Amino acid sequence: MTTNTMIVDPTASTRNAPRQLRRALDGLEGKVVGFIDNVKPNFHFLVDDLAELLIGKYGVSSVVKHRKRTASIPAPDDIIADVARQCDLVITGSGD
Repeated sequence: MTTNTMIVDPTASTRNAPRQLRRALDGLEGKVVGFIDNVKPNFHFLVDDLAELLIGKYGVSSVVKHRKRTASIPAPDDIIADVARQCDLVITGSGD
């Protein structure tokens, strides 16, 4: 008895070739890392721990932290503008 297995790839096709919008970082030393907290529980604890690790172990020069008003809306333009102006790398995320 033979059985068949069907594997489905849920990836949507695209006509656009991938493109790199910004250059890759050559390392973290001396860089400014930004965090956008989407106010889910516990993300601020993760941000604090990551900031300490990035500065202490990887030589990040500083960390910029922003917090959205709620998780269900995009970050306001002023937050986006601030991290774009100051940061070499931005991490946005959620907790729980």
